[in-house]
Amino acid sequence: MNITIRHQGTVDVEITAPPSKSYTHRALLTGSLGNGTTTILNPLYAEDTRLTIQALKALGSEISEGPDRIIIQGNDGVFPTKETTVLDLDNSGTSLRLLASVALLCRNPVILTGSERMQERPIGPLVSALRSIGGSVDYVKKDGYPPVRVSGKLLGGNVTVDGTISSQFISSILLVAPYAETGIELVIPSPPSSQSYLDITLDVMQAFGADFTRDGYARFHVHNNRKYVGRTYAVEGDYSSASYFFALAAVCGGRVTVKNLNPDSVQGDRRFPDVLRSMGCTVTCSGNAVTVERTGDLCGITVDMSSSPDTVQTLCMVAAMATTPTTITGISHLKFKESDRITSTAERLRALGGNVEVGHDRITIRPFPLHGAPVDPANDHRTAMSFAVLGMGIGGVTITHAECVNKSFPGFWDILERIQQ
Repeated sequence: MNITIRHQGTVDVEITAPPSKSYTHRALLTGSLGNGTTTILNPLYAEDTRLTIQALKALGSEISEGPDRIIIQGNDGVFPTKETTVLDLDNSGTSLRLLASVALLCRNPVILTGSERMQERPIGPLVSALRSIGGSVDYVKKDGYPPVRVSGKLLGGNVTVDGTISSQFISSILLVAPYAETGIELVIPSPPSSQSYLDITLDVMQAFGADFTRDGYARFHVHNNRKYVGRTYAVEGDYSSASYFFALAAVCGGRVTVKNLNPDSVQGDRRFPDVLRSMGCTVTCSGNAVTVERTGDLCGITVDMSSSPDTVQTLCMVAAMATTPTTITGISHLKFKESDRITSTAERLRALGGNVEVGHDRITIRPFPLHGAPVDPANDHRTAMSFAVLGMGIGGVTITHAECVNKSFPGFWDILERIQQ
């Protein structure tokens, strides 16, 4: 599916943010691990979360899906697999990484695999950590990468986890830690990437009854005396998805209001409107709604986005429309996403006439006249959505293979079409 984006004048729109993908994934896992019935209200139904649902069902979870809720009968920490189970997680890195630790609570071995790109995304630090707490993990093809075969027991104890590539390696162990035979002490030797996602993990764990202590992002101790208890859990709105529409106000001028956002959320992408404010936008908050407005020029900034990785590409699009250069730092781990998002963004901006310089941990975008052209997102949902926003600012941008947005935001193109009517 190809979608051509027309130039859009100033905007004045109000939308509702879709549910959070990160919270939905974690609620599915904790509900399946827990004791009793969990009802997840307002879950995100997207390709990634459906992969997690399908995988949990394959491991023996009883899950029923309704239009606005998911009901889970918890397994109380033991997944009743009857034989070796193969989980194909396609391109969902979150699903594969989080479920790798869950596999230690299965009665039989689990093989976790995925798409060609997934098999290029490193998993070595998580495998090393799982081996140190009782896991028997073997690489099926290439050392350090999926597919992996996981068996063994979740013994617990002290474990050092390198989270510089992905904080999901840490989240994976945190989520299952209440079910270890002894408590788990996680030591994080270097500041992890995407730290805010650890806050999301702990937020969900706490909601389901886990007992833990922490020392910032350097050490976590999870006790095994309190397991997860089934509950009714409402998923909050997603700031990552909302960012595209905040950026639309910045790129096109005008005003965008996004509702269904928790003003006290721990999501790292909650700071994205503040970044736009520093570039010249006006930001106002009222209840569960955030409004971004731009009437004057955008100015470039220098900003560390290490805790807001999913909005880096969106910010690059805004930077491309600014009057002065922008440098974004703290982005080295983006090369391990669904695509190498640093190189991918730079190449595609240059194809539209952009002036982009890339370093190991930074990208600098300088003002330059832009023009329309086809953009192939290389099956990366965030590349597709961010360049669609830029397309509304310059016109003539065609997003090829646009269906890849279904990974996280199936309704994205419908909303964009309504705005362009």
